[in-house]
Amino acid sequence: MLVAILIAGLWWRDVRRERVFQGAHRSYVQTGLKIGIILFILSEVFFFRAFFWTFFHRRLNPLLERGLIWPPSGISTLNPFQIPLLNTIILLRSGISVTWFHHSLVANRLDNIRMLFTIILGGYFTFLQWWEYNEAIFTMADSIYGRVFFLATGFHGLHVIIGTIFLVWQWARIVASLYNSYSHVGLEARIWYWHFVDVVWLFLFRIIYWWGWAT
Repeated sequence: MLVAILIAGLWWRDVRRERVFQGAHRSYVQTGLKIGIILFILSEVFFFRAFFWTFFHRRLNPLLERGLIWPPSGISTLNPFQIPLLNTIILLRSGISVTWFHHSLVANRLDNIRMLFTIILGGYFTFLQWWEYNEAIFTMADSIYGRVFFLATGFHGLHVIIGTIFLVWQWARIVASLYNSYSHVGLEARIWYWHFVDVVWLFLFRIIYWWGWAT
């Protein structure tokens, strides 16, 4: 993990140097970077696909030793129309504000407040997720349901934290006037990543929270 972080940090440093100091980010270079970002997000899609596959498999084929019921006996699922619904609204609102900011940058009408608002919403989502974990009456050790729930939502929460850190870094670069309307691939990459986080949460809310609660 340390080696991966070191490699990523050095690569980002070189990409920044090539863009800011060498002016090497021509159109074909930007296209290559965007393709790489898309492939990375696709790999993340398959990562979360494993969690959803596990949930569907156990939901449709409950274990005999668990009484052939889902969720397993003793599990009291969370109400999706409380904190989960609020978190859904928060993420959707953050997606709107960051997209609005991107369009303002392209149109040369930069508004840093929208990016700052997105960062605040990301932090608020993380706080509510932590609060929900503290209020949950089951743990990761409670059957396959607890393991799938905390793995899926926990990894999503980690992605939200990483995405928020990305946006904070991009906001600092924006304040330093290191982006312009025609060259901001790094910012676009983080915005795409944030939208991916939004979409994954919609599936988590609909499948793990709502569907699990309704049954």
